[in-house]
Amino acid sequence: MGAHYGLRDWIGQRVTAVYMALYTVIFAFCALSLPEMSYDAWSNLFRGGLMRFLTLLFFLSLFYHAWVGVRDIFMDYIKPVGIRLALHVVVLFLLIGYAGWAAQILWRL
Repeated sequence: MGAHYGLRDWIGQRVTAVYMALYTVIFAFCALSLPEMSYDAWSNLFRGGLMRFLTLLFFLSLFYHAWVGVRDIFMDYIKPVGIRLALHVVVLFLLIGYAGWAAQILWRL
């Protein structure tokens, strides 16, 4: 009897991958459409609430995608339970911290 989260995480990784790919295309279009590559132009791009939200959603998708992948690698290749748990905790705290940092940067503009 397993943990029964394999299908949910598999679907989650596919959904986040599709979102990240779409966001990358949209972001590239917006970035290439800027009148000039300056701080003011970049700041104006993210000044709107929609772009900030889409960017934060991109980062949250990235962190969830990374969590599932790294967790599965640890479960497959790190056999001592204590070491695996410690690595899970470190990665989880880092990803949560990165998510907070991304939100702080986006809403500080």
